[in-house]
Amino acid sequence: MPQNRRKIPLRGVRVLVGRARHQASALSAGLRQLGAEVLEIPFIEIRKPRSFQPLDTALRNLRDYDWLILTSVNGVDAMWTRLAHLHITKRALNHLKIAAIGPATRKAITQRGLKVDVVPEEYVAESVVKSLRKQVPGKRLLLVRAKVARDVIPRELGKAGAQVDVVEAYETVIPKSSRARLRTALNSNNRRLDVITFTSSSTVKNFVALLPPLWRGRSRPQIPRPPQLAGITLASIGPVTSATLRDLKLGADVEAKQYTIPGLIQAIVLARSEI
Repeated sequence: MPQNRRKIPLRGVRVLVGRARHQASALSAGLRQLGAEVLEIPFIEIRKPRSFQPLDTALRNLRDYDWLILTSVNGVDAMWTRLAHLHITKRALNHLKIAAIGPATRKAITQRGLKVDVVPEEYVAESVVKSLRKQVPGKRLLLVRAKVARDVIPRELGKAGAQVDVVEAYETVIPKSSRARLRTALNSNNRRLDVITFTSSSTVKNFVALLPPLWRGRSRPQIPRPPQLAGITLASIGPVTSATLRDLKLGADVEAKQYTIPGLIQAIVLARSEI
């Protein structure tokens, strides 16, 4: 490989980043540093829940909990906003053991002056369960998460003998303003996309919902990808996101070995080097 290609491995590669607008910067910046041309069109938008009452009630009663589980940076941000609104200081959390689903969530917590006790080996719900199962029997856990999320953690830790209270801190919705921009990007002949990134199951589901005409009648697995996606690499941040891509008959061409933004970038670089 020529020296300049090693230094700028994604030169000339056009990548669509579908993260929420306020979270796209880290992925976009990492790709641009490697020479990629980045187009940002959010597939998800983060909104406040319809009611903060369940979260507020839990935060006012933090003394009753033994563990706090946070599964996203969005959850950390939303929880700390409510703590400030309720005038609850971080001292109220000092007695808790804290589990974070991955390094980005851990960083968001430690930046606020708290210690994280558990980060699983793999950054998925199943690994959280594996890490905590033996530590939580008889304990009361507070799980702060999105409105719609997988139930692996509360179900499995409940089976292990824990009492798990699940509270909604935010919800993800489809940004309607992205619909026209996404269709334009996929239908462009002059500036074709090379890669589309997916960083969660929500980004996959919303991507499909933003383009409903392409998926009419796509319930049969043998139907190929729509022509608008021909030749585009679909890059997934991890196995859960890849499973959603498969469920929606798209499939993942690239999957990060480490389920993080740097891991996703590395996987894209590796895939492009093989073309």
